[in-house]
Amino acid sequence: MSSWIAPPECLATGVGALPHTDPREACDAVLALFPEFPYIPTLPNHGLLESIVFCDSGRLPGGVIREGRLGIDQARDIPGEMEQIYLDFIEKNTAPYALTPEYASGFAEMSSRDFSGSRILKCQVTGPVTFGMQIVDAERRPLAYDDQYADILPKMIALRARWCEEAMARFSGVKQTLVVLNEPYFASLGSTVVPVQQETVSAGWQDIAGMVEGGLGIHCCSNTDWAYVISLDPAFLSFDAYTGIREFLLFMEDIVAYLERGGVVAWGLVPAQVQEFRAVTQAELYRRFFEIREQVTEFCPPDLFFRQSVITPTCGIQAGDTAVSVGIMRTAAALSEQIREEWSG
Repeated sequence: MSSWIAPPECLATGVGALPHTDPREACDAVLALFPEFPYIPTLPNHGLLESIVFCDSGRLPGGVIREGRLGIDQARDIPGEMEQIYLDFIEKNTAPYALTPEYASGFAEMSSRDFSGSRILKCQVTGPVTFGMQIVDAERRPLAYDDQYADILPKMIALRARWCEEAMARFSGVKQTLVVLNEPYFASLGSTVVPVQQETVSAGWQDIAGMVEGGLGIHCCSNTDWAYVISLDPAFLSFDAYTGIREFLLFMEDIVAYLERGGVVAWGLVPAQVQEFRAVTQAELYRRFFEIREQVTEFCPPDLFFRQSVITPTCGIQAGDTAVSVGIMRTAAALSEQIREEWSG
């Protein structure tokens, strides 16, 4: 069963994607800026297979790529491929779900790096809701609405997540690992247009949380039913606090109870969009953080808020050049340093 992580005390880290095409350069930047809380970047500009969903599709039953799109080949033995995932899930056989360099060049590059100064190492995996909503069957119906796929996708993701945490622990030697499910489609929770049922989400979350032993988190950069998401008790909850803070703080009672239980909130304060980033200063971002802290600490001790917080960009950084992406990460690191220095002083 997944577990809480140690209080990160307002350290900074990244979210997921970087625009780099050179894995070595991307990993150099991450380790230089986030030495205590590094993450393994995904590099969608390095190749199609490193894009969200594609990067975790290697064992998708019937999965096929045609004209740059991921779909389902009905001629394949889909029931047999699903049965194999069920067997692997029962036996916790993670080997077939290993990441290879063609799907994760950043992961391969990080596997040879030095993490002696790191408290924790984080990676990202496509969440089952987003996976199921982005791929359609022959009738152009999202896989999330197919009962068999809705059941098998979380098990496939669980095996990938378990393999990732085992690999990170093995090559890094860190005491803690964190796997974050990338779930932008959590915005569909409660939607009447493209609905996602909470019962399906909860069952999938339990499959993954039951397989993972370290920290298991959620990243959603859209507004969603935060009370429900918090109730899942992810170890780490990452969101866009730059544009979505008002909606998030409507659930103050749930947020405070979550922090008290040991949950960590990653406040995505540094814009990952280039134009927004260039239009804001670090002083402005600190002011925003200060306002958030003032509101939350009306309901909980300031030290609890400090201990259970992380500073990040709003989302993965895919657009822009590498210099801009490094600037965004550097701002997150500098903001964290400013906050931590003020607290210790």
